[in-house]
Amino acid sequence: VQLVESGGGLVQAGGSLRLSCAAVSFSIRAMGWYRRAPGKWRELVATISSGESANYADSVKGRFTISRDNAKNIGYLQMDSLKPEDTGVYYCNTDPPFAAYWGQGTQVTVSS
Repeated sequence: VQLVESGGGLVQAGGSLRLSCAAVSFSIRAMGWYRRAPGKWRELVATISSGESANYADSVKGRFTISRDNAKNIGYLQMDSLKPEDTGVYYCNTDPPFAAYWGQGTQVTVSS
């Protein structure tokens, strides 16, 4: 059982990135994207249910879009209008998160 994040990188403020989360060896139901900014605790960014109902942290509403491809067992996080405060390591996990599923995450760095 493994969750593998990808798609991070360095982008200028105002730019976009699309993160992917592949679930290996299991079918994920409710999925969440989380991030850990430098010097801060990990926080919830967005969630999507198996029925594709989405919720977002106030800080990313209107800029980020969570989606999923159930046939491929992959989740996505489209991040637009990125800000320097979006910088951090982004992780996917179930919603609520399961400790054993935390992966390496993918680094997102937004320069000003």
